[in-house]
Amino acid sequence: MRSTDQHHVRVAARPDEPVVIEVDGHDVASGVEAYRIAQTVEGDPEVTLYIQPGWKGIEFEGMAEVMAEPSDLRHVVVDFIRAINWRQLHEAVLARDDLDGEPGELTRATLVQLREWAISA
Repeated sequence: MRSTDQHHVRVAARPDEPVVIEVDGHDVASGVEAYRIAQTVEGDPEVTLYIQPGWKGIEFEGMAEVMAEPSDLRHVVVDFIRAINWRQLHEAVLARDDLDGEPGELTRATLVQLREWAISA
């Protein structure tokens, strides 16, 4: 989920106290695993919320650019790789018309094939 609208964001983190993360007055801390606040000298503050997998949402309105992203994408990669049928991959790689006979051609072709499948997934 990405929003280019500005939102009122409040983050309060203190040692030995639970973190407070609010977006437009809504407490969202329970759905956030991590956050990042960045600002360039001439830019507006940007807050990125790394949300817990399966978390269903925040309602946004208002004052800082807010982006919510999964905190850990490894499971997406693992699930993608797990779903690959090695025989289909083998056949797809050998059937490619960009094999060039150079060292590493099968590795390069495999990576290209996987990238193409990932883009179309």
